[in-house]
Amino acid sequence: MRIAIDARIAHYTSAGIGQYAVHLAQALARLDQANQYVLLQSRKDQRTLVDEPHVQRQGLWTPSHHRWEQGALAVEFRFRPTLRRLKIDLLHSTDFIPPLHLRGFKSVITVHDLAFLRWPHFLTEESARYYGQVEGAVERADHIIAVSESTQNDLVKLLGAPADKITVVYEAADPLYRPMARAEALAALRGKYPLPDEFILFVSTIEPRKNIVTLLHAYRRLLDAYKLDVGLVLAGATGWLSDQIFETVEQLDLQRHATFLGRVPNGDLACLYNLARCLAHPALYEGFGLTPLEAMACGTPVVVSNVSSLPEVVGDAALLIDPNSPEELAVALQRVLTDETLSASLRAKGLARARTFSWERTAEETLAVYRRTFNQGGDAP
Repeated sequence: MRIAIDARIAHYTSAGIGQYAVHLAQALARLDQANQYVLLQSRKDQRTLVDEPHVQRQGLWTPSHHRWEQGALAVEFRFRPTLRRLKIDLLHSTDFIPPLHLRGFKSVITVHDLAFLRWPHFLTEESARYYGQVEGAVERADHIIAVSESTQNDLVKLLGAPADKITVVYEAADPLYRPMARAEALAALRGKYPLPDEFILFVSTIEPRKNIVTLLHAYRRLLDAYKLDVGLVLAGATGWLSDQIFETVEQLDLQRHATFLGRVPNGDLACLYNLARCLAHPALYEGFGLTPLEAMACGTPVVVSNVSSLPEVVGDAALLIDPNSPEELAVALQRVLTDETLSASLRAKGLARARTFSWERTAEETLAVYRRTFNQGGDAP
């Protein structure tokens, strides 16, 4: 087979789906020497993301996350001679948008979540137009990879996708997320960020569905009711509809206690996980929940919501809370911060749980999807 992997998103973000596309392509290239791979990148992205003789790079003009993306991809695949000469057998759209008209090759898409259908009021008008392409993408694809059973269930319930058209393939954490000595982590971050000595860590985009307002109320309760001397550090880029979050910081008088770092490079983020007393992740919805997995891989105790994919990812290695209850979140954080036996148990369980996820396993299961999908209309190597 000649397999094309759409990794354009990696030019725009090194986190989330961008990270997924790159790690998957690298793992597939290591695993599978029998097939040929084409890595589709933004024409602006001149990096060599995978350096293997059986992997070639091809630039695309169509930008990622554009409301006309599926139509523009269709035009590019149909009329650009360089793309036609590739003779692709299968296209994997890692960010769920395949060309509008599929000609001459099989299509596999990855759907990471359907948050935009579960929580449409959290979308801007522009983002709503973009995500409106998902229904057609799901219908056109020959096969769908869902990153969790929760996302698979949403695909069936919300979009009517046939269950036998979906395969669950879990993601994994970057190997750089590992336990570190405190001195090593401190030395790596020295002078970069205004960090308190002890802190709770939140990692994700600063936007409503991450439920940061509830976290802020729970944190205020920790300070007032439990008298704990611990900071709150929030690492992540500011997303859409975030005004209420910053207004809540002021309303709760948390300006001196809550530290917003903005987007943090992965290497620094690994150090932050290792320095944090615990990770708080009270999201209202996650398609997979990569942040808790990264924290567990570092040996950081985790407190997460008991909704969507999060229980599926953390198993019994984290404390689960109702994301609609600031009081329940505050109690769970207080327990982790004051009970060393519990904290040590969560560290050990988290490390063991994180080891059950790997990019090698993700690549093996994804390659199996490619072969089954290709065999629907021909013989795969």
